[in-house]
Amino acid sequence: MRLTILSVGRQTQSPEQALCESYVAEAQGFARKLGFQALELQSIDASRAATPAARMKDEAARLITRIPAGAHRIALDERGKTRTSEEFAAHLGTLRDRALRDAVFIVGGADGLEAAFRDAAEERLAFGPQTWPHQLVRAMLAEQIFRALTILAGHPYHRGRA
Repeated sequence: MRLTILSVGRQTQSPEQALCESYVAEAQGFARKLGFQALELQSIDASRAATPAARMKDEAARLITRIPAGAHRIALDERGKTRTSEEFAAHLGTLRDRALRDAVFIVGGADGLEAAFRDAAEERLAFGPQTWPHQLVRAMLAEQIFRALTILAGHPYHRGRA
């Protein structure tokens, strides 16, 4: 199964982007051994439409073109389901075991994801009720995917509750 982090907003050179890329690189070593083809970062530029609704609609239309047919879509949303790292790892393992070809994590722009687009996703995932900067969300998500892979591999990186 291929994992993709698809986000709105340019991936500029920043400490957050460097951190995100570092976790993606680290994850690659575990991914293939565990039956995951890859972890990829993709992004689209934020819309320049005049209103938030128009921006979200434009971004949703462009995001859709980047999502492979049949992909399992997971929208990042503060109203989504929260999971412990162990639960997240088990869930990724379950998705992999269902022989899905693609799982795409979708991070919206400054205005969020258009409601219809967000609600069409198979899942919504939250990192709590707070609003996080999008660059930081990408890094947090990449770290949690890396952590999930280490949990599935039995690697000591994750020192969860005993």
